[in-house]
Amino acid sequence: MMRGFSLAVWAALSVLGCGGGDEAKGGSAGADGGADGPAASSPYTIEAFDAVRITSDSSAPNFQHATADIELRDAPFASVKLVVDLGTTCYPFDGWKDNPPPPGQDWPADCDAFDRNFELSLDDPEADGAAPGLELVRAITPFGGPEHLEVDVTDVANGSPGKHRLKVTIPTWADGAGKVSGSSGGWNVTARLEVTPGPAPRRVLAVTPLFYGDQSGPDANERSAKLVVPEGTRRARVEYRVTGHGGGTGAGCIGPAEEFCARVHTVFLDEQQIGLLDPWRTDCDALCTLAHQDNGGAGFDYCKENPCGAIESVRAPRANWCPGSMTPPFILEGGPMTEPGEHELRWRVSEIAEGGMWRVSATFFAFGD
Repeated sequence: MMRGFSLAVWAALSVLGCGGGDEAKGGSAGADGGADGPAASSPYTIEAFDAVRITSDSSAPNFQHATADIELRDAPFASVKLVVDLGTTCYPFDGWKDNPPPPGQDWPADCDAFDRNFELSLDDPEADGAAPGLELVRAITPFGGPEHLEVDVTDVANGSPGKHRLKVTIPTWADGAGKVSGSSGGWNVTARLEVTPGPAPRRVLAVTPLFYGDQSGPDANERSAKLVVPEGTRRARVEYRVTGHGGGTGAGCIGPAEEFCARVHTVFLDEQQIGLLDPWRTDCDALCTLAHQDNGGAGFDYCKENPCGAIESVRAPRANWCPGSMTPPFILEGGPMTEPGEHELRWRVSEIAEGGMWRVSATFFAFGD
């Protein structure tokens, strides 16, 4: 969605004297641990990204994504937590005093004032036809604001210890004119893994990424993927992440884009339905705590969590996402999910409008006694 009130922001700051500037494939490693095992190693932290700049400049390093090599050592793990902080130059607005918009522009050049997809994944494929990456985090950036995320990835780590490549993706774009966003906008990402070796909470038999990509347009509303259930599986789940984006409209839409369209997702394992999902968020207004920027006169109101967005847009319901929020996975269980052997996961979106797209990932987890 578009920005909300950049001209008002700049006008207010000018009055204040702030203007004037002319990157676990199919893991099946067991994670046995218990009180009779060897003594656990000490906790440690993996600093994957330290304020890494994700840029909208296609000629610069880290254009729309960055990667870091990590190693999950000293398995098994009692706990592994991924902690992520998203930094921005758009907010707080007082920072515009030292980083004003260039002449003729309405935003600081390095500010991305839009809401963007914000994803972290493991081992994305380097060639066509390779196994998909494993999505760890699906979130949306705020409209120009900071964001803090914490995600438990203990089962992933116990299912696939060892070396991996962590990838962060934000499809940030610049506005060369600097009118609706910065002319060279981007985001700063800091991410770490807080690792506590010790007895695993569950015996992980497999962590298998099944799909991670887009479903676009009216002829791509159904997909499928094969999965293998290991011998000894007692419990299992599929984590299914979906968010709607892009253009298009139609029945069930409250606005002219797929993000404003309520769709039904039906998921099958073999021929048995295991999910009938309504991925629609109605809690986005919780991410709009009204704040006021005083300029000595009228000033302006904004959403503290989404400072550069129009208030009405921030609060609007959406296709399973809200600006400035993480989208948790749907947890699917049941059916033949614990029956050893090969199975087929199949999912169908009730409708995808021309120009619309659903971002989808599916990951299979199997657990033993």
